[in-house]
Amino acid sequence: MQNNQANKLVAEISLYPLAEKYIAPIQNFIERLNQYPQLEVDTSMTSTRVSGDYLPTMEILAKEMQRSHQEIGQAIFVCKFLNGDAMGSGQ
Repeated sequence: MQNNQANKLVAEISLYPLAEKYIAPIQNFIERLNQYPQLEVDTSMTSTRVSGDYLPTMEILAKEMQRSHQEIGQAIFVCKFLNGDAMGSGQ
């Protein structure tokens, strides 16, 4: 692991609010993520990919996921976390 350089994180996230009106909470979550200039956010039909420096990205995701739970109530987040530094390296 490199000590002089921040590790990169790539997270793929899907949000499933357990509510009848589920589209607005998903859109709000994605819009909030897009407000952080240090994140790269790419949204598809089924998930959102977020990448950035490891620790700041995790802190932002934790903050925004908690906010979503507070606003929505019950919601499921399905997440995949990848080491962005090793992407394409075969490690």
